[in-house]
Amino acid sequence: MRDYVIMTDSCCDLNAAEVAECELAVVPLTFTMEGVNRRDTPDHAEMSLEEYYKRIRAGVLSTTSAVNVGDFVDAMRPILQSGRDILCINFSSALSTTYQSACIAADELRAQFSGARIEVIDSLSASRGQGMLVWHAAKRRQRGENLDAVAAWVRATIPHQEHWFTVADLNHLRRGGRLNATSAVIGTVLAIKPVMHCDAEGKLTPVSKARGMKQALTELVNKMDELGTRPLDEQTVFICHADAQESVDYVKGLLRERFGVTDVRADYIGPVIGSHTGAGTLGLFFFGSER
Repeated sequence: MRDYVIMTDSCCDLNAAEVAECELAVVPLTFTMEGVNRRDTPDHAEMSLEEYYKRIRAGVLSTTSAVNVGDFVDAMRPILQSGRDILCINFSSALSTTYQSACIAADELRAQFSGARIEVIDSLSASRGQGMLVWHAAKRRQRGENLDAVAAWVRATIPHQEHWFTVADLNHLRRGGRLNATSAVIGTVLAIKPVMHCDAEGKLTPVSKARGMKQALTELVNKMDELGTRPLDEQTVFICHADAQESVDYVKGLLRERFGVTDVRADYIGPVIGSHTGAGTLGLFFFGSER
């Protein structure tokens, strides 16, 4: 049985320690601030997350670029040359062209490496929801499961991943075209926070509204109560946040008090996803019923 590498892109928002722990290959997307292009690497070497969100809070705009075909070819080729196969799990195709680039690169390289396996999967996920899927896949690989078994598990699991978000800054939704200007102004004045999820097509979809951040965060936890796979206290729960440690602490407290959940892996939303959510966003990811 040939060895294989699990590859993903930086929108998984796994940190450098998690990437090393899981033995992952991560291909970075790019973000641009004040005319400077930077790679969104897991170690955030080109701009710290603290500096990034400081600039975002100051009103600096950030735009993003997907991984192109050439980047994937360059990342995949050395792995194939070493005699290993690739399982590539990518950011939702509904939100980026990164998955399509990976597919094109894989087709190109299959023609050059006879017998090599490159499986490319659309995670239909974002941020640490994608990261949770990749993390579990990597653990299965490390336990000795082959590429076919892990790829089958990933495909079967995607419809049962729950992605629930709330956003603190409605103006970022307005700039991204997900909210009109009038709604953004009224919502800001009334402290309305949207409760959103990543649907079965991998799109971010508003579901309800809450008055204030704590109520919105509570609604995310309520969704785990409503939809989560039992027993909840045996789940490894993932959280992403856009420089919102107080919100993380609040949600972790609710998860512990209500369900006995203690295995929570929380970390920052990276600059690419953060360019579209703004500061203060929080996402909760767990396994549950159909999306």
